[in-house]
Amino acid sequence: MAMTASTRKSTHRNPIEILLETLVRLAGYSAVVFVALIFVFLMREALPTFNEVTPWGLFNRRWYPIENYYGILPLLTGSLVITLSAALIAIPFGLMTAVYIAEIAPRWLRELLKPLVEVLGGIPSVVLGFLGILVLAPLVREILRVPTGLTAFTGAVLLAGMAIPTIVSIAEDALDTVPKSYRDAALALGATRWQTIWRVTLPAARSGVLTATMLGIGRAIGETMTVMMVTGNAPQMPAGLSALFMPLRTMTATIAAEMGEVANGSVHYHVLFSIGLALFLISLTVNLTASAVLFRARRRTERLLS
Repeated sequence: MAMTASTRKSTHRNPIEILLETLVRLAGYSAVVFVALIFVFLMREALPTFNEVTPWGLFNRRWYPIENYYGILPLLTGSLVITLSAALIAIPFGLMTAVYIAEIAPRWLRELLKPLVEVLGGIPSVVLGFLGILVLAPLVREILRVPTGLTAFTGAVLLAGMAIPTIVSIAEDALDTVPKSYRDAALALGATRWQTIWRVTLPAARSGVLTATMLGIGRAIGETMTVMMVTGNAPQMPAGLSALFMPLRTMTATIAAEMGEVANGSVHYHVLFSIGLALFLISLTVNLTASAVLFRARRRTERLLS
């Protein structure tokens, strides 16, 4: 049987289309290769740590490299306290702001707020650190009656302020992609406006909302300059609920503050790379968890629609 014109056309693809498809594939593969190379580099520099420092020495409660104390627990717990506190502030505030912009605000106000949020997301972290030192830290000291305003709480508030624009921008885009027919159907069935938002629109956009949340948390985990400037930089173990109002130090701040002064190949040098490897694994775990949740949600939606 003779081939039709459409069949002949499909077998002879446009060279430009083939080139673009190849470039897209290479870009996707290169991202995986770069991540693998970063992991290999960190492993190469961090592995000597386990021959130079005992596991007990690496996971004890004291960080004082001058006297050969390399305990990373104060740095790890400090990072967790500040990041989780920032997430508790940023996630609800960011999602509520995204819902307001996407579902409630009039169009003229939405056109004003969306670019403003994106501009706020581009403010350098050093500028926010200066604002934290000059404005927020004195307020924390006076209002909460603590010895110093350079505390984990100050860092958490500033990190939340940095994560909120990311969460708002991505979550608002996800809400905006929900078809208008979903809202119309819910309203036609007697649902109120708030019931439509919380029970129809948000569940329909949950994959984008989860992505926004993970990216916001990732921004908080990897931030360096702001936390180095406003958290007090004291490598001590948090003590209960009062940990929020005491100076702490994060892993990122430790690397930034000390990497420039260590001797290449020293024990201190290798331990700092071990901290970087721990940060890499934490970020990778967060991203893999988010991907697994999104994949499961997508499969569940496909089963419901089939």
